[in-house]
Amino acid sequence: MSDEQRSPQIKEIDISSEMRTSFMDYAMSIIVSRALPDVRDGLKPVHRRILFAMSELGMSPDKPHKKSARIVGEVIGKYHPHGDSAVYETMVRMAQDFSLRYMLVDGHGNFGSIDGDFAAAMRYTEARLSKIAMEMLRDINKETIDFIPNYDGEEQEPAVLPARFPNLLVNGSSGIAVGMATNIPPHNLREVIDGVQQLIENPDCTPMDLMQSIKGPDFPTAGFILGREGIRQAYNTGRGSVTMRARATIEENNNKARIIVHELPYQVIKARLIEKIAELVREKRIDGITDLRDESDRNGMRIVIELRRDVNPNVVLNNLYKHTALQSNFGIIMLALVNGEPKVMNLKEMLFHYLEHQKVVIRRRTEYELRKAEARAHILEGLRIALDHLDRVIALIRASRTTEEARDGLIREFALTYEQAQAILDMRLQRLTGLEREKIEEEYAELQQKIAEYKAILADEQLVLAIISTELNEIKEKFGDERRSEITIGEESIEDEDLIPQEDVIITITHTGYIKRLPVTTYRSQKRGGKGVIGMDTKDNDFVEHLFVTNTHHYLMFFTNKGKVYRLKAYEIPDLSRTARGTPIINLIQIEQGETINAVIPVESFESEQYLFFATKNGLVKKTPLDDYSNIRKGGLIAITLREDDDLIGVRLTDGNQTIIMGTKQGLSIHFPEEEVRSMGRSATGVKGIHIGEDDAVIDMDVVRKDNSVLIVTSKGFGKRTPIDEYRLQSRGGKGIKTLNVTPKNGYVVGLKVVQDDEDLMIITALGTIIRTSMSGISMMGRNTQGVRLINIRDEDEVATVARVEKNEEALDEQDGEETVDSNESQE
Repeated sequence: MSDEQRSPQIKEIDISSEMRTSFMDYAMSIIVSRALPDVRDGLKPVHRRILFAMSELGMSPDKPHKKSARIVGEVIGKYHPHGDSAVYETMVRMAQDFSLRYMLVDGHGNFGSIDGDFAAAMRYTEARLSKIAMEMLRDINKETIDFIPNYDGEEQEPAVLPARFPNLLVNGSSGIAVGMATNIPPHNLREVIDGVQQLIENPDCTPMDLMQSIKGPDFPTAGFILGREGIRQAYNTGRGSVTMRARATIEENNNKARIIVHELPYQVIKARLIEKIAELVREKRIDGITDLRDESDRNGMRIVIELRRDVNPNVVLNNLYKHTALQSNFGIIMLALVNGEPKVMNLKEMLFHYLEHQKVVIRRRTEYELRKAEARAHILEGLRIALDHLDRVIALIRASRTTEEARDGLIREFALTYEQAQAILDMRLQRLTGLEREKIEEEYAELQQKIAEYKAILADEQLVLAIISTELNEIKEKFGDERRSEITIGEESIEDEDLIPQEDVIITITHTGYIKRLPVTTYRSQKRGGKGVIGMDTKDNDFVEHLFVTNTHHYLMFFTNKGKVYRLKAYEIPDLSRTARGTPIINLIQIEQGETINAVIPVESFESEQYLFFATKNGLVKKTPLDDYSNIRKGGLIAITLREDDDLIGVRLTDGNQTIIMGTKQGLSIHFPEEEVRSMGRSATGVKGIHIGEDDAVIDMDVVRKDNSVLIVTSKGFGKRTPIDEYRLQSRGGKGIKTLNVTPKNGYVVGLKVVQDDEDLMIITALGTIIRTSMSGISMMGRNTQGVRLINIRDEDEVATVARVEKNEEALDEQDGEETVDSNESQE
């Protein structure tokens, strides 16, 4: 062939232009046909094809499981011209309860595990559609969606599924396309449906309004979500990041602590996590871990991390959160296809497009049912005409030589249509009985009513929305469940206060350090001798030591014996049931090894003109303005500088004009005006409050209240109350006056409290004996007496702690006929 003949077949093309065009075609193919979900049903083409193929094979939940290989063959043979492994892996993920919040495939066999194990080969496993997957396909045969040709044009496949629940948000989606990616977290079905209902009722609501219904993601592996700021950002803009944290508890076992991990962040592989922890221990990047075991079984996950006796478990746990996947981030990109084009949407837009899709589904289903009803009514009208002229019809048919002649005769004689005439010819003789004639009339009347209803629905969008609302509620009742992921307050999420309602709550703290928050309505005032239900399930030798009412937005200041102060907002305390024991305080604040909490002060604001009054074991006192403690870091703050071998023994909130009483181990006390202690800075050590002699120490300090008495309790179980009038005011710094005559018989002083008659006294011994007695039953005696016996103490035992508790602390509302106990016995 000559060059002249060949040249017309050569076409010059600019390579950059051709590359651009070809790559764009490829990119759009990836975006539309493989990587991104449709906003209407939340499915990528491969997911949609798997569900449709299983439906066509009759693999409904009421049918036996069938081999996975058969499903994969059906999918790649008819609809998805790609590798079998891609199809099978997709189907496997839809059958994993740790991957999808609501599984769409009911798998039988080994479908992998949270340890990262692969599923068995498809020739070994079996599957069928799950019950909730049937809701994705419901009404698909009623012309509710469009069908498109498959890859070779021989079959038809759905362009989108009817999706009777918002699957895109409920199960989430992830995918990487060319130049873009999507990462939508799963959500709780009930919350998402409530969000759709809210949008139906108020089309003008904002994404922030929708957060009243949809609290945030709800991961199948549960765990915690820290803070709402990332959720709020994602719902407002379509992009955000949420921090996920494992659910871990700290247990005490033979004076050793151990960390138990019960739930993991979403998409964290357990086996790799354990390997990472072991690696950090080997490299000594995390210190204090002595053993690591996986005790997970069919009853749930349990990773046990044993710790040395000398380490703070809270510090180890925080290091694990920092260096391992026990705390992970989920980057939210709410991107999906809208009319075939990728678009990043906020929460309202996603629900809006789903709702618009449901409107189309309901209208098309109604139109389909209307056509069916009108066609059937048309036939019944012909049958009614035939029954009204039965003799003429029979005569005409008998006189006809062929079916066509009879059909034409009926059309001509009675002005019937072709379909009506054919239905008359097909009618069986039994339909001529009187009862059958009545059935035809009843059916015709019912159809006329349905036709009117269908037309009304098509003419009124509010009726369409009402149907959507009703059917969504049915799905919610049938498949809805409780939220798994718990949304907690983020470590730095001060802005989350906007979403926390201001309400009065009750904070309880037990003697061994368990804390919880309760609604103020849980407790009610009772008369003396009243009864109440048990307030909490405390462990052996534990009781409620602090109980006070505060506001969710108020601060709680925790003071330790080492002179440090930690702070939490009241809403950061877990809101638990009244029978729950509570959460260990060490799980909420980062106290150090050897620190114990000995005072808790609720504060509304740091701007008020109040003071914190401190007392130490060695007799020093200090008064510091409250506002000096307005900026307390997460790791705590030095509240008072302590000298060597000194401990902080008490803190009180005062107005600067009260009187203070201090008591010592050897039975001395001093009562002085607070004004004698000048205000000083936070880092100050303080001034002398009482002169301490040899082998003596301050054991307690309190603010004097009018008409109260002073309670003294000794190590041998003796005690008394003395009128406050017997404690004259002195100048601070002196040796004080005798408050109790200390002898070998009654022992040294262990407690001094300013008390009133309507309180109870709790006495705890070193060996764990606890007694609770009414304060009014303790004898009122003078200062120079030994007191009376309050508790019988064995020779090897002694009183360790005393606590003043509210008499009616357990007086709870009686609800639902719950068993009640005497208020004075409920904690003994």
